[in-house]
Amino acid sequence: MEVFRQRIVQAWNDRRLLSEDEFREAVEQTIALLDQGQLRVAEKQNGSWITHEWVKQAILLYFAIRPMEQSQAGILKFYDKIPLKENYADHRVRVVPHGIARYGSYLAPGVILMPAYVNIGAYVDSGTLVDTWATIGSCAQIGCNVHISGGVGIGGVLEPVQASPVVIEDHCFIGSRCIVVEGVIVEQEAVLGANVVLTASTRIIDVTGAEPVEYRGRVPARSVVIPGTTSKKFAAGSFQVPCALIIGKRKTSTDQKTSLNETLREFGISG
Repeated sequence: MEVFRQRIVQAWNDRRLLSEDEFREAVEQTIALLDQGQLRVAEKQNGSWITHEWVKQAILLYFAIRPMEQSQAGILKFYDKIPLKENYADHRVRVVPHGIARYGSYLAPGVILMPAYVNIGAYVDSGTLVDTWATIGSCAQIGCNVHISGGVGIGGVLEPVQASPVVIEDHCFIGSRCIVVEGVIVEQEAVLGANVVLTASTRIIDVTGAEPVEYRGRVPARSVVIPGTTSKKFAAGSFQVPCALIIGKRKTSTDQKTSLNETLREFGISG
């Protein structure tokens, strides 16, 4: 692995090296490890998420060395540089037509991919459902037993290489038509109601106490979040802009599924 890292960093700084077999092989093998889940773009270490820039460099170099090729599925034809994943049955992954995952993404055993899309570099852990027309962007990190509802947009990031990917931790519920982008971290067991939009600059306001508590770029664990608005002053006057409101916490006294159903009913949240 360290040899791969060194060669990829060298090739990143001098693209001429990609003409040599050993450097191309380092790129190819790194993407193969991503595809198998033996390597991740980002991982949690000592409580914090760390992004491996050299792995993102490898993905970008993979685009550079791959030729454009035509592929076909039935009457459908494609023309791209990145092949699609294969052998879903061997990996115990359920894929419903027309679910698509690019090679270099990882789908763990027990994942269900509805007619949705998973891009290269993404990691989707076991037991997670990616529902209809949801998109998991490049390098996004999705935990185990997550429910990604229909039409959700999980943003991807390749450049700049130092930019952190979106992270959805274990046992989260992401409601219909939510958008999570720009490296936002949704911590474990959090619930996002339908249409919540989270960017790096979105104000995430906990309104459960006597005074509001504000977060940006992070949804605390077990939070129940709905879309809201807050007032902001501009030269032309004061206007309402989108924000996200934390209105409660998921209960820990019951199992995950029961807790989720009770939470949705208790707070009147649409999934």
